[in-house]
Amino acid sequence: MNMKRIITTVVGIPIVVAVFMFANIKILDIIVSLIAIRSIYEYSKCAKNTCNVISWLAYIPAIFIAFIHIIPVDLWMKILPMIIPVFLLFLFMKVIITDGKTTYKDVAYTIAGVIYLISLIIFLPLLYGKENGKIYFWYVILSSWGSDIFAYIIGKHFGKHKFSKISPNKTIEGCIAGLVGAVVLSLLYTVFVNKTYNLNMNYLYIAIICAILGILGQVGDFSASVVKRHFDVKDFSDLFPGHGGMIDRIDSIIFIAPFAYYSFIILLG
Repeated sequence: MNMKRIITTVVGIPIVVAVFMFANIKILDIIVSLIAIRSIYEYSKCAKNTCNVISWLAYIPAIFIAFIHIIPVDLWMKILPMIIPVFLLFLFMKVIITDGKTTYKDVAYTIAGVIYLISLIIFLPLLYGKENGKIYFWYVILSSWGSDIFAYIIGKHFGKHKFSKISPNKTIEGCIAGLVGAVVLSLLYTVFVNKTYNLNMNYLYIAIICAILGILGQVGDFSASVVKRHFDVKDFSDLFPGHGGMIDRIDSIIFIAPFAYYSFIILLG
């Protein structure tokens, strides 16, 4: 097993747990905004041999995540309908001003990066800021961690059947184990939550939701592999020794977040 990966995990997990346990919503907004900014940076850097991502524009929605719970809701409602038109306006103005040096391909990859990274990760602070959001937030983290850890361990030691050429190291056995891991960790957490906070969360409902979240986390993992193969890179960066870059660490979490928000806030809430 990769020693760098082990050390990074041992050091990193307590830090992540401490941050997400004790951060208030505005601090979390800033943290997620910084994660989004770093992710845009990695995406832009990996894409440089394919196109020139208009990163300064892509950073703007990443920065705005820090203000989600500062700007009043009624003002957000007025701003939101114009965000996409204004964003497109600036992108194509860049093409016009540069007399075509900035190409439609650059515009398309910029839009794709913002949709892939920003439109998904924004659901993390949205979930965290709701009633019982801090409790629900951990289902996102545990579904991702459970899937990653179980899939890695079982796939590495017992995996025999390759799952997809998109990510050749992943096996069917590992994917199944990842699904089981997401459900097991989430159910153990539910036992803790029900006893500690005197809640009555239905275990069957949680098992079904987290099984779906575990599958979505693996879709996110494979999706990141698709992007990396397209850009011909092994990892998005070497920010975390043995684990790759920021996007490599959040690829499953950002796919889980919107559906966790829907499941816990819209359906359960």
